[in-house]
Amino acid sequence: MSKQQSMTARTGRDKQRYSESGERLVAGVVPLSADKTRVLLIQSSRRTAWVLPKGGWETDEATAADAAKREAWEEAGIQCVVTRDLGKILDTRGPKEVSSSSPKALYQFYQVRVEKEEAEWPEKHKRGRQWMNYQDAKEKLKGRPELAQALERSEIVK
Repeated sequence: MSKQQSMTARTGRDKQRYSESGERLVAGVVPLSADKTRVLLIQSSRRTAWVLPKGGWETDEATAADAAKREAWEEAGIQCVVTRDLGKILDTRGPKEVSSSSPKALYQFYQVRVEKEEAEWPEKHKRGRQWMNYQDAKEKLKGRPELAQALERSEIVK
């Protein structure tokens, strides 16, 4: 592993950043292969769905990109380089889907090039990872509009 990455995933929301209007600030990545023909998806923490690596931007992280790369490491075990800012994506969940434990979020996604996949990573015990082409990934993400939108904004070969 390069740069001595922590083998412990962060948990809790005591350092979580929020927007001025109260949305939880979430940073994520669309991890592409070097030739941009595949995207790396991970299993959700309950292993019920495929998702993109993402999580809270914390107060001790200077930028959302720093948070996104940390999440890529913790959840997918990848070392990556940000190649494109994909912009902000609004949470489209309705009022009945939002709660105090799952507040409205404002997502900031980055396209990244995967430099290295590590054999061991902090959340390996609860997440699988799999490379997929655009069509397969689009199908897997159809129930998560914010993730599908990030995929669409990326330069993946369609």
